[in-house]
Amino acid sequence: MADDILPFSSAFPEATEADWLREVEKALKGKGAETLTRKTADGVGIKALYRESDFAGASDPLGVPGAAPFLRGKTAAPDKWLPWDIRQSFAHPSPAQTNAEILRDLERGVSSIELHIDGTGANGVQLCSADDFKTALAGVDAAIAPVALESGRGMGARTAGLLGQWADGEGNAAQLKLDFNMNPLGALAKTGRIEGGLDAAFAKTGALAAALTARFPAANLLRMDATLVHEAGGSEAQELGALIASAIDTLRRLDGALDAKTAAGRMVFAVALDANYGVGIAKLRAARRLWARCLEALGLETAPMRLQAITSARMLTKYDPWTNMLRGTAAAFAGAVGGADILTVRAFNEALGLPEELGRRIARNTQVIAMEESQLGRVADATGGAWFTETLAEDLAKAAWEEFQKIESEGGYAASLMAGAFQARVATVRETRAKDIARRKIPLTGISEYPLLEEIGAPVADVAAPRAKSVSDAGLKHFVKALPAGGADVVAAALEPVRLAAPFEALRDAAARATRPPAVFLATLGSLAEFTARADFARNFFAAGGIVSKEPPVPPKTAGELAAAFKASGCRIAVLCSTDKMYETEAAGAAEALKKAGAQRVWLAGKHEGAGIDANIFAGADVVHLLKLAQAELGVAQ
Repeated sequence: MADDILPFSSAFPEATEADWLREVEKALKGKGAETLTRKTADGVGIKALYRESDFAGASDPLGVPGAAPFLRGKTAAPDKWLPWDIRQSFAHPSPAQTNAEILRDLERGVSSIELHIDGTGANGVQLCSADDFKTALAGVDAAIAPVALESGRGMGARTAGLLGQWADGEGNAAQLKLDFNMNPLGALAKTGRIEGGLDAAFAKTGALAAALTARFPAANLLRMDATLVHEAGGSEAQELGALIASAIDTLRRLDGALDAKTAAGRMVFAVALDANYGVGIAKLRAARRLWARCLEALGLETAPMRLQAITSARMLTKYDPWTNMLRGTAAAFAGAVGGADILTVRAFNEALGLPEELGRRIARNTQVIAMEESQLGRVADATGGAWFTETLAEDLAKAAWEEFQKIESEGGYAASLMAGAFQARVATVRETRAKDIARRKIPLTGISEYPLLEEIGAPVADVAAPRAKSVSDAGLKHFVKALPAGGADVVAAALEPVRLAAPFEALRDAAARATRPPAVFLATLGSLAEFTARADFARNFFAAGGIVSKEPPVPPKTAGELAAAFKASGCRIAVLCSTDKMYETEAAGAAEALKKAGAQRVWLAGKHEGAGIDANIFAGADVVHLLKLAQAELGVAQ
């Protein structure tokens, strides 16, 4: 074998950017490369090609990893064994079962724990007393495996107090790594209510935070959680804008109870990542730029932003849930490469119910494989200097800063929430995206595109509904002897979570409830080569609504054969499938023959309109609307 490097490139003529642009125009039939630019929900453009002129990467304008202002991450030398924290969430209502799951997952690669707490047990573990915490965390050493909280309605301070009470009994308070994750403004955004008012809530939070700071020096106190905005359908700029707006408003409202330096230094920032890993990486980079700017404006010492990335719940699907593994993997890639300090991957079957062992195993192993086999954490700031990533991060940061300024002009995050102004902007983005999903401009694999009607379902945990319990305030009183008096409740419109696939899943649910599977007949015209493309399109189109497509056993050659095949199918709707040229001569006669054979409606795959055609299906049509119409004509109850 020759040792010389083969100069393959020398066999090709040298090409310039101008040459590339000319080839692009040829491919686009005279249109310019700018027509390839697509827009995010915030109107931020993403070009097809980025160059040094977009971002001066060679001059390293953002500094180096591990150096202030930490725009490229907190370290230049990632931990060889644990470059990021693999955090798993636990939500089984039973504290004992939760403990078994925690110990099992810690043995198998998880490095930290997040407890989703709900006194009702419907959406989390019932950790309502100090004894419940002892049961759930038996055998857990929080000096090695950090313990974090995610609490339900109005329970942030109480559950934080109970965790602190448990930690007090562990005997090594200075070494314990705890994320109390108190977040009154997040509770307002999530639940729409703060009992006793904001002043009392922040007075309570401040007093407890001061006590916990003195007792647990390695603990984080607050979490600014912008995933709520993402899950409610918000854009990247809205999510990032809310992230820093909630942090600034929290610092403002804690003033006097907890100094800004301590509060800012004990904050964790949570953002959501979906399957678009390019945007996800840029989002994490933009978040660091925004927080560095805030610290500078506040006159606080620059410090690394502690970022937790959580894979998106809104991208998960109930049908064909196995595709969620791919979505979770793409999001995990973004978190690892984008420099998240903490990464939580949701179970692929979470949309179906409470994940069991398989869901948790896939979630943790996605990270373990990314870390240990793919070696994603071995290089500090792997995308640093990339023209696309840095340009998009800068554009997202600018758009988010505009959203932040808008929120501040409305009186801050709490005031904007109480006035409903921020929620209205999120709703506008959500509704626009929903229209694009309905028209399949944003495709959902396994749902709106390539749906499987005979899929294999995923398992979930079988959990009996427990009896609701109240969360004790004993832990809170253990640290705060005099609780502040409350006032009138504060209310706001909650940022209700959505799932992108929900409209299509509702159609699938309706079809599944039908006494027999709804079906349409694909009335093919012409040869196999002529009708195959449109027949495939129609089959995929109707399957998205749980509707089976029946076809003639052999391609009909005449209108009479087509009518006979339709009659034998037992269907009510026929869908003509062929080429535009064939439609010009054959569609009207075929439609007439099909209706004489009993077709209640004749649809057509394409935009051809004519006598006997009742509806058209085509790329860009409102698929959800048309599928609802088809189901109604087939007698499927919505």
